[in-house]
Amino acid sequence: MKSKMNIKSIVMMATVGIISLFFINMSLAANTGKVRVETANLRETAEESAKILEQLSEGDKVEIIQKTGNWYQVKAKQITGYVRQDLITVSGEIAKNNTTETNQVAQNEVKTEVVEEPKTEEVTQNNEVNNNQAEQKTETEEKDLNLGKQKVTENTKLKIVPVINATDIIEVKKEEEVNVVEIVNGWACVETQTTKGWIRKEKLAKQEEKVEQEQQEQQPPVVEQPKVVSKTLYVNSASINVRKAANKSAEVVTSLSVNTAVEVLEEANGWSKVKVNGEEGYILSTLLSSKKQETSRSSSMPRTSNSSSTSTASGSGSSVVGYAKQFIGTKYTYGGTSPSTGFDCSGFTSYVYRNFGVSLPRTSGGQAGAGVAVSRSNLVAGDLIIYSGHVAIYVGGGQVIHAPRPGKSVCIVPINQAASNYLGARRVL
Repeated sequence: MKSKMNIKSIVMMATVGIISLFFINMSLAANTGKVRVETANLRETAEESAKILEQLSEGDKVEIIQKTGNWYQVKAKQITGYVRQDLITVSGEIAKNNTTETNQVAQNEVKTEVVEEPKTEEVTQNNEVNNNQAEQKTETEEKDLNLGKQKVTENTKLKIVPVINATDIIEVKKEEEVNVVEIVNGWACVETQTTKGWIRKEKLAKQEEKVEQEQQEQQPPVVEQPKVVSKTLYVNSASINVRKAANKSAEVVTSLSVNTAVEVLEEANGWSKVKVNGEEGYILSTLLSSKKQETSRSSSMPRTSNSSSTSTASGSGSSVVGYAKQFIGTKYTYGGTSPSTGFDCSGFTSYVYRNFGVSLPRTSGGQAGAGVAVSRSNLVAGDLIIYSGHVAIYVGGGQVIHAPRPGKSVCIVPINQAASNYLGARRVL
């Protein structure tokens, strides 16, 4: 009888053990769940104050290991931790990690706790609709903000995860360029030169606007299209050159004297295309006027370098200045004596005065003895200004026109800026 009791006890114990193992294996079997809120913290222990290991986003799947009180122990993104029960939607059976349940298994009164869905079927369906809408919104956001190179619109700190109170990584400065690799729920995952983190997408500016602006800035300047006209103008300087092209270095077609009438055909970029005596060419528009210039017999005739008449010099002097101005921009060339090769200082003055019948020595030193001396207080347009090793032509108003030095070109400057040592002036007209 005792032997039969022992056998019965052994059979029952074995049965309990097999059942216990069966239920334990069932309880430990992994279940899946989904995060049901926008952001859920995965903590190191089942406590609100525990360290945050990772932050999960709505819809993220988790592997549920067990239930502890109001917490689930889960595995997500290869990290094991704890998430509050109310933040996870689950199905299946979750093991409770307590001694009472273990004792019930041992007593063959194992009870499996069925975790109720936190929502009714209707609420769950609504939640799924909301999730779909959120996913559609996210897709729209990604389209609204192109991935790739963007610029930060203000100083801001990168977050380790896409949550406003998440840990800061580094601060990025305004106008710093970042590379956007992902857009999630209004957050942009960006890469800087040193790290990667999250930033609110509204703090980024699209680069298309900048690219368009740069392209506009890189476009060549708009060349004014020739304006077709038909009118008669008059040469306003004693002698000017008509050139083959609208360029100061272009070949000279012919030379014209003051008050010569020309037919203007086109105007563009400061030049006039003219026709005169059956020939066409280009003249600087500033050398033409709508009315003839007042002249006298003495100013229209060539003068010798011995002339000392102030009134005559004043009249012809303005013509000299007008003629000299057409060479503004001609390059400086040492030893140069013509517009085609360039001018040095004395080459420029001798070339200009030669067109008025005045022959000057070739060098600045030789020109310092030409004509007659004139005081600085009595200077008039067309006077030759003498410096130490330099010469220029007085244009009036305290300014001179000259060929300055290598690397420069013919220009108008204040009389004291042409050279450092003013020696005097000579009237050669």
